[in-house]
Amino acid sequence: MKNVCLITPSWLIKKKSEFQKGIKNIEKLGFKVINKQFPSSLPAPKEKAKEIHKAFKNKNVDVVLAQRGGYSSMKALPYINYSIIKKNPKILAGFSDLSTLLNTIYERTGLITLHSPMILNFSDTTDFTVRSFQNAVNGFPEKNLLKGSAVKVYKSGKAEGILKGGNLITLTALIGTKWETDVASKILFLEDVDEKPHSIDRYLTQWILCGKLQKVKALVLGDFRGVDNKEVFNVIKNQMKINFPVIHCPNIGHVKDKITLPVGAKVELDTSRKTLVVG
Repeated sequence: MKNVCLITPSWLIKKKSEFQKGIKNIEKLGFKVINKQFPSSLPAPKEKAKEIHKAFKNKNVDVVLAQRGGYSSMKALPYINYSIIKKNPKILAGFSDLSTLLNTIYERTGLITLHSPMILNFSDTTDFTVRSFQNAVNGFPEKNLLKGSAVKVYKSGKAEGILKGGNLITLTALIGTKWETDVASKILFLEDVDEKPHSIDRYLTQWILCGKLQKVKALVLGDFRGVDNKEVFNVIKNQMKINFPVIHCPNIGHVKDKITLPVGAKVELDTSRKTLVVG
């Protein structure tokens, strides 16, 4: 049994019933949540960092799991003591706004983090999501991260590299800061939710204009709820020469059937097999 410590790096879960149901469902999977008190107020940035430190220093904790995403985890970045995390390695899991922590903590500590469902997502989950999450937490006995997903190929090819990425708007907000995500020679995955087409265009164009997208080894486009995925690809194709493989995976992002991905792990993308294999 793995012990789970919940943290609140982003927004609060609005409904206590969803919080409690999420805990109940994850405990049915064999986990034990050690802090079940429903938070009623959002921690300040320094307090968020202290919460993270406390979770990592706790010898009884195996998994540090975010309650939900939203916004504001980036405000905690200046206050995080990365040496505490490096000395006390654990599984850190979450997605969306958590993209700031997943990538920054990997870059500063070498700790592979999980782009995964959170407590809010476990309140209403699916077998697909559960299988992928358990596969990740148990060290990826199933190596093909895209197993069971209807992958589309936009640009064929093969690539090996470190997997980085997450929520497009969140990672775009880090560009120009000391916490900007390094994607050079990496396999990058991106997703977003409920953004208008011109906003997605604007964010991707910023990546292109500052030369970031041109440097990746491969690109995995997840779900962009509200924007057709081919439109997302066309924003890139119409502005730059694509010299790397590009695929679409509908199970990455704000979707019910969600794949858990290891940020910082070495992976191989093979578009002919439609596989993304963790090494």
